[in-house]
Amino acid sequence: MRPFVAVLALFLAGARAVAHNGARHQTRSFNTTSTCEQIAKAVSSASDVWWPLSFHYAKDVSHWASSSSDLAACAVEPGSAQDVGIILQILGANQTPFAVKGGGHASNPGFSSTSGVQIAMFRFSEVNYDATSQTVDVGAGLVWDDVYATLEPQGVNVVGGRVTGVGVAGFTLGGGYSWLTNQHGLTVDTIVAFELVLPDGTVTEVTQTSNPDLFFALKGGYNNFGIVTKFTFKAFPQGQVWGGLITITGDHLDKVNAATVKFGSEISDPKAAILPTYNFVLGAPGMSLILFYDGPSPPAGIFDDFLAIPHFTKDISTRSFLSLVKTAPANITAGTRAIFNTVPVLDYTPQFLDAVVNETIFWGTRLSLASATFISFDVEPFLPSLFSHAEESSAAYPPTRARALLPTNIYFAWLLSASDDLMIESARKSAQQLTQVALSEGQDISDAPMYGNYAIYDTPLERIFGDNLDRLKAIKAQYDPNNVMGLAGGWKL
Repeated sequence: MRPFVAVLALFLAGARAVAHNGARHQTRSFNTTSTCEQIAKAVSSASDVWWPLSFHYAKDVSHWASSSSDLAACAVEPGSAQDVGIILQILGANQTPFAVKGGGHASNPGFSSTSGVQIAMFRFSEVNYDATSQTVDVGAGLVWDDVYATLEPQGVNVVGGRVTGVGVAGFTLGGGYSWLTNQHGLTVDTIVAFELVLPDGTVTEVTQTSNPDLFFALKGGYNNFGIVTKFTFKAFPQGQVWGGLITITGDHLDKVNAATVKFGSEISDPKAAILPTYNFVLGAPGMSLILFYDGPSPPAGIFDDFLAIPHFTKDISTRSFLSLVKTAPANITAGTRAIFNTVPVLDYTPQFLDAVVNETIFWGTRLSLASATFISFDVEPFLPSLFSHAEESSAAYPPTRARALLPTNIYFAWLLSASDDLMIESARKSAQQLTQVALSEGQDISDAPMYGNYAIYDTPLERIFGDNLDRLKAIKAQYDPNNVMGLAGGWKL
């Protein structure tokens, strides 16, 4: 659905903000329109304020999941970090609710949308590679596809998203699991610097040297400390890769399970990765399987078990990194309502994967009558060393690196707002069921940290940040004593 049409549909349907932990119930205050007018007068010509029913407004408030969109009083596209500072000062002074949208891929309602002032970061779109320092500056308004496309001719890459359409900012500020994680760690483990606009309007560069506390907090601590306008990442050499998408029908899922268990237990090559996704779509279960090898061809035997499974479609080749990322049809459900949930596990066992298949079929069958269009469970094997690329307590997430957690993702998509409560409660129940399966087979995950980019909106903060929570609250109080960032949605400290 095109942005302008999407916004008209929101007006006709009557958008509502949902009262969740972190997704604030925002009703437009009497001074919101006045705040928009103040911002329009105060910012430089590099920035613009857009009003409802304009094309730019529609683009600014639109999200990948329609349930994550809201009707803001106005939309602001800042064009400089200094203007972001001006905007934050006005919002704070007026106590006006606002939201910050990077790529717009948030799955939780109200996390990057608002009925107040929508800040859209599209104009922060730089991708600059510095060959001397081997770093890349990336603007906070981009999606990873843009970054990979710019870096490809230069033969380098950064540790970013695995599928098309994912925004740089939210992904990075939450942690970031990548095709390159086995080799280099999470995305937060590769950050060199942040350009941050503090709530008092100050623009500052945050590094391990300049401000170790704030540097730690921004690596997984989300939008609690200001607005990030630019990330500086380590760059790594990147040539052609091998892999792509295979789709498999439901009658062969037992073979996928066996191959996945074997891959997780036997393959130690850090250049190899898989992403099996169990789906229920068009009335039947099936599999979308992405294979990845960071090189033009994998060593013999690594993927043989997967390649031997009868397939419905197969798109495997030597290709560019960006080409591989685009093979997964991650945007096929764009414009529908959606919710994510997660179950962190220590291992993918035959029993657990059998349970995933059962959940896929159970919920796919049951929810199809409630406008469900896509029921999906992502299984994400990584090496046990995935957290070893940085020191303990080096980042807000993960709060502990003592256990290598695998962030299984539950994703339900549907059409009708009347089904919201049913879908959300079903995603909760499914996570509870899979958690019980893992616990019953001895996996110690009762207090395992959850990946905030997948976690459902009312997940307790302790389950995301663990023992880091008190430290994060103290840093938040130091740099945002008036709780300006608390006016925005998200995981709020």
